[in-house]
Amino acid sequence: MGNPVFKQVEITGTSEESVSAAIESAVEKAASSLREMSWFELTDLRGSIDEGEVQQYQASIKVGFKLDD
Repeated sequence: MGNPVFKQVEITGTSEESVSAAIESAVEKAASSLREMSWFELTDLRGSIDEGEVQQYQASIKVGFKLDD
């Protein structure tokens, strides 16, 4: 058993409430299929606007997780 090796995937979460909720949505969904998640990095932030109001936040993140030995 050597040093751990990690992989990262990029996903985008969305929320009508907040940026934090969009990030949490992405992490929660990733947790349903990834094990040993260790960190996330916000890579992009955007959203949609309708009639001068924010309608949705979209947060793209990289999620890092440890690969099985």
